[in-house]
Formats: sequence, C-alpha cells, structure tokens
Amino acid sequence: MDDAETLTLYSHDASLLEVRPKLVVFPRHSADVSALVKWVETKKTEDPNISLTARAAGTCMSGGPLNDSVIMDFTKYMNRIISVKKTSPSVMTPKYPDAKQVTISGEAVVMPGCYYRDFEVKTLENGLILPCYTASKSINAVGGMVGNNSAGELTLRYGKTEDYIKSLKVIFADGNEYVVRPISRREMYSKITQVDFEGQVYKKIFDLIQENTTTIKMAKPQVSKNSAGYNIWNVFSKGKSEDEDMFDLCQLIVGSQGTLGIVTEITWKLVEQPECSQLSVVFMNDLKNLGSLVDEILETNPTSIESYDDKTFGLAMKFFPEFVKAKGIFGIIKMAFSFLPEFFLVLSGGVPKLILLVEYTGKDEQETGAKCAELEKKIAHFKLKMRRTKSPQEAKKYWDMRRDSFALLRKHSGSLRTAPFIDDIIVRPEFLPEFLPKLSAILDHYKQDIIYTIAGHAGNGNFHIIPLMDFNKPQTKSEILEISDKVYDLVLSYQGSITAEHNDGIIRGPYLKQMFGETMYAMFKEIKSIFDPQNIFNPNKKIGVTKEYLSRHIISSDHSSVPHSS
Repeated sequence: MDDAETLTLYSHDASLLEVRPKLVVFPRHSADVSALVKWVETKKTEDPNISLTARAAGTCMSGGPLNDSVIMDFTKYMNRIISVKKTSPSVMTPKYPDAKQVTISGEAVVMPGCYYRDFEVKTLENGLILPCYTASKSINAVGGMVGNNSAGELTLRYGKTEDYIKSLKVIFADGNEYVVRPISRREMYSKITQVDFEGQVYKKIFDLIQENTTTIKMAKPQVSKNSAGYNIWNVFSKGKSEDEDMFDLCQLIVGSQGTLGIVTEITWKLVEQPECSQLSVVFMNDLKNLGSLVDEILETNPTSIESYDDKTFGLAMKFFPEFVKAKGIFGIIKMAFSFLPEFFLVLSGGVPKLILLVEYTGKDEQETGAKCAELEKKIAHFKLKMRRTKSPQEAKKYWDMRRDSFALLRKHSGSLRTAPFIDDIIVRPEFLPEFLPKLSAILDHYKQDIIYTIAGHAGNGNFHIIPLMDFNKPQTKSEILEISDKVYDLVLSYQGSITAEHNDGIIRGPYLKQMFGETMYAMFKEIKSIFDPQNIFNPNKKIGVTKEYLSRHIISSDHSSVPHSS
C-alpha cells in the first residue's frame, strides 16, 4: 500500500521521530518475505536506497521500525501461535552477573506479528509464562521483543529476551530461511565448512570473535541489562570441556532491530506461572542509602524491585479521583480507604523521595509472607516506613501508580507530548545515590521546557525518564540533543549503558561510538556487513546514524503516536 493515509500511519512508532516510507506490505508467510528480500537484492543496482524494515506492533521508542523505503508489517497475517506445550523441567542461568538458575518448564512456537496479550492467554492456559514481558504487554508484539531484546518487571529474577530464545527462523540477505539456534563447537566447525551464505556468516563471525576475544570481553557493559550495540560477547560460551562449548548466533539476532536478517518464527522457552505473589512497599525520604538498601534487598531474592519518584507519587495524590474513576463508586470508596496510610504518610513526613516496590513470588501466601517478613527484619536498621500488602487488589494500586501515572501526567500537560530519548538508562545500583541527584540537576536546568518523572527497575539500576516537551517550540530539537549529550556523558562516567531494554534505533545510534569506542564500533559495522553486505535490512539504525540524521527526523509539531512502554 502506498496511499497517503497508510504512509503517514507508518511514519511513526512510539518514538519522537518521523520517517515516511514509500511502500507498506503485509507478508502472509515466510515465502513472501523471502521473495521480498530477493526482489530488493536485484533492485539494489538501480536504486541503492531501497531496503526492507520489519515492523510488529510499532511500540518501539527508538525509531526501530521506521524507514524511508519498504515496511513489512507482520501483525496482519504472520501472527499465529503455532504451539504451546509443557516440557520436562531443565535449568538455565540468565546472562547477567550473579544470576540464579531458572527452571524452564515449557516452550512455544509463534510468529513475530503475534501480540503478546494473545500469546499470554495461551501460555497461561498451560500454567506457563514468558517472564521477559514488558510493561507494554497489552499492546506490543513478540517480534518487537526479539528485535529490541526487551525486558520488564521480572528481569531481576528471570533475565531478558536473550535468555528465552530456544531457536529462530531467520531469512538472511541471500533470501533463504535458516534455523538459528545454539550449536556445539563440533556443529559450528561443520557450519563454517559450508560453501554457501550461511556458512560464510558462521565462519566470519567465528573468525571475528577469535581474533578479538580480549577486546570483546573488555567491551561488555558491566551492568545487568544492555541492549546497545550487537550482543557479540554472548555468542560464544565456554563449557566445562571443548565438547560443551556453545556457539549461538541467536545472541546477535536478538536486539539487532532487524538489521541483520528478518525473523519469521520464534521458539520461546517458558517458565511456570508463579502461584502467589506479595508486595512490600518501602518509602524513602532521601537517596543516601539507596545503593546499600538495594544490595540488602537483593540478598532476599525478590522477583522484582520497581520504583517511582516523588513526582509520580504526588501526581497520583493530586489527581486521585481521576486515578480511580474507572473503578466505579464502590471501587473508589474501597480504593480511597486503601490509600489512607499514604495520605497520613504525606501529612506526617512529606512526600517520599522514592518508593520501592519489592515483590516476592512463591507457591502460597505462607511462603511469600515469610519472604516479606525476612525483608522487614533485614532492612529494619534503615528505619524506613514500610507497608506489606494484604491482597493482590491492594498491591495493584501501587502497580497502577507505577504504570498509569505518566499517562495521567500527559493528559494534564496541555500541548506537551512524550519525548522518549533518555528513556532507558542504566547504572549499577550502588551508584544510584550519587547518580540520581546529578541526573535531576541536569534535567532541572531545563525545567522551563520539560516536565518529567523518574520510574523504573531499581533492582537493576535501570530508570525510565520520558520528559514531556512542546514540539512547537523551536529550541526543542536542540535541547533534546543537549540533554542527551549531558545525560549519556553522566551515564558513561558511571560505566553504565545508554539503553538497557529499549535499544538504539535512531535515537541512540549516534551515541554508540561514544559508549563502546572506535574499535568496538568498527566491529559492529563489520557484523552488519557480514550479515547484510548490500545494506538491505533496516538501514540507519544502531550503526551509521548521525546526529544530523537524528535531528532531521525529530518531529517538529505534535503528532499522535502509539502508547509508550516502560
């Protein structure tokens, strides 16, 4: 389709960017995708700018599914859930420091255009869950999760998308579909002897790793989550013996935003859905002990540690009637009574600087209650006000505050709109007491032009800041670049990552060289060239993005967009 309405719709995702395509297509199956790749390959000589970009639900905040050539929307036809089943239990350790083993109890085969909300219904029918789901799980699709290496509230315990890929079907630049999965060293040696495109990819990536092992190892971000760059450090994993070494190209495909190939089918690993959960809420009046507090909470093995700041809390109190209006008159009364402790908290001690939501899961209330009691005893010496929720309904009010307050802020902000560009920064939790005040000082310098709240995954040190800005103001574009420069300088000074979950896309592509240095950036370019020598797949994402290109594609006035995820 190339009518004006369709092209305008596909010019946007949930980012602050706008890139107008020339054509939007809706493949029905992998053979269509294969034919498109081969067609684009033949057209490259007469039109060097022709390319293909895969798009799922369009909830990306980095501009990942935007392109000025051909867009392939997978949600219309390639959206089937092929199978969901339980499997014999096996253990897996997520790929982050100090991770604990996770029991894999099932698997599912699904197409990339499947909405997560539909997928979850089927997994829950089998008592299973994909634990790397995002906060936008009601609107996102699973293909986007693979493209961005997504994560969410359960990442602290379960890890990211990269940990739950059993195998992928991928169409490479030669137009053929391949099964990509972890393989043994013996299988890898067999692959690199193949005299075909797939064999060349395996050989060149293996050689690249072998020739740069130390550089790659040193470049791995020292945080628990990272979606920046290509995940080259996780491709090769050493076992106890050479026979147990594994080589996994899925680790490059995941998080590549469709720049290395087109995923047509995903086989997921699944875990059992926890039977019971309970929430402990911790109120902090200052941040000075945040790092040590989080460290001690982590020792109790929580499923998640989420957080939101005083602005978020104050917003929910200010607009309380609107916050609960959808719950009906009896629901409002019940919710009002449930919030009485928070109203008294504000009256007696002011608005807390930060609220931590510490969640525990288990087989029953006795187990989760014991974990909450252990937490209370362990952190009692911090002398903080705490509240243990008595029911899932009571816990929900805190989760609603965490998830819904930003939409409420946006609604009461007149002509301002969301501006996700520093929306996914991460530093190690021990740095947060120093880092967060410095971050606020940068943002407060622009308080005449931005409104912001801070929320995120405190257990990982991963925070989502999505300012509201007026895109009718001429200085907005330059301020976005100025703030990005300052915030990313700060993040990198604490050895953090510019994106933990949301990926590089267009919005952070210009900062990859700064984060990783010239040598690793050149290696990322080489990876792209190995997989995609003619630059067929989703150009101007991750690598090769300039600040000039970014600035040129920032919207200049307010546009409606897909809701954000965080």
